[in-house]
Amino acid sequence: MTNPGRLQITLWLLVAILIFGSACQTAEIIETSKPTSTTVWLSPTPLPTQSTPIGSDPQPAPKVQERIKLEIPTPEPTPEPVPFDVSAPQLHSNPSWRPALYPVPLALTTFDHFYFTWPLAENEASSIVEDYRYGGSYFEDVVHTGMDIKIPVGTPILAAGPGKVVLSGYGLFSGKYDPDDPYGQVVMIRHSFGHDGSLLYTVYAHLDRVDVKRDQYVEAGELIGLSGNTGKSSGPHLHFEIRLDETGEGFFSTRNPELWLVPPQGWGVLAGRVMNTGGRKVEGQLVIVRPLQGEQFWRANSYHRGNINSDPYYQENLVVSDLPAGRYEIVINYLSRIYTQEIEIYPGLVSYFSFRGRSGFTTEPPPLPGADFDPPQSP
Repeated sequence: MTNPGRLQITLWLLVAILIFGSACQTAEIIETSKPTSTTVWLSPTPLPTQSTPIGSDPQPAPKVQERIKLEIPTPEPTPEPVPFDVSAPQLHSNPSWRPALYPVPLALTTFDHFYFTWPLAENEASSIVEDYRYGGSYFEDVVHTGMDIKIPVGTPILAAGPGKVVLSGYGLFSGKYDPDDPYGQVVMIRHSFGHDGSLLYTVYAHLDRVDVKRDQYVEAGELIGLSGNTGKSSGPHLHFEIRLDETGEGFFSTRNPELWLVPPQGWGVLAGRVMNTGGRKVEGQLVIVRPLQGEQFWRANSYHRGNINSDPYYQENLVVSDLPAGRYEIVINYLSRIYTQEIEIYPGLVSYFSFRGRSGFTTEPPPLPGADFDPPQSP
């Protein structure tokens, strides 16, 4: 017997996809891909924290020369065990509920870097605002260089990693004290570890109160302020950013925080590269992610242009984190045609897909860094 709730949410999803994708046309056909096997790449050893004394040059991450390729048959993939609990919790009725985090750093594969902890206490109900993920467009085509976490004013904000406070108060955007700065009150931390030769920074914006001073050293989990609604904000929330200083001349190169924040135990992350048929990245493409069992679903749009940077390995333009481990279906409406792809989310790992217009999906891992990720566009 058909589950009425499942049928209802499926119908709703299809309507939403059609509205976002092409309101004037009707979906023509449905193409479904089901992988016969899943490839998971695991490094021989986890990637350790890259400790860098404050004020000195960061040390590059170690290069792991060998990778282990595991061919895992579906429908019951069994990746290599990890040295802590990775059991997957069931989908929770409260979307703001989060289980305890894995310890940091977590890097079960060569190219992952979950170096930072969630900037809120574990008992705080919080969730990522789907309309304000990294790379989204808002406020007259301003591109979002971080992610927003929905929380009420006055929620304690914690340092996501150890380091030195380099900015406290107003002035991140303008470079000087300015109560009208769009970021509002900010704490910015230069961390005591780097990645691949670059210093790492985190930004905590729209704060109601700042509890640390410039040049103060803080530990991971230490209180740095209270959430608020200062600056140019659509409502109370924490705006959180990851920045890299790749040249030694500034901290303006942003990254998607959902690839850097350690996931909750039993949960994983989905990264995708959404392209047109010619192989060019598509901006603002709506993507729906829904479990094969259950009615909860997630949505995200591919990155817009701006101060947006993809991971050197994944070369993604879309990330959805905080997914309980299990089987999911990805849904994309491209040029009035609905494409779907089943994928496995593993605890503590990044799962990857690419979509290339009328050619559909693939779940093969990305090419190694240095390969050509942007083939010429077909006429």
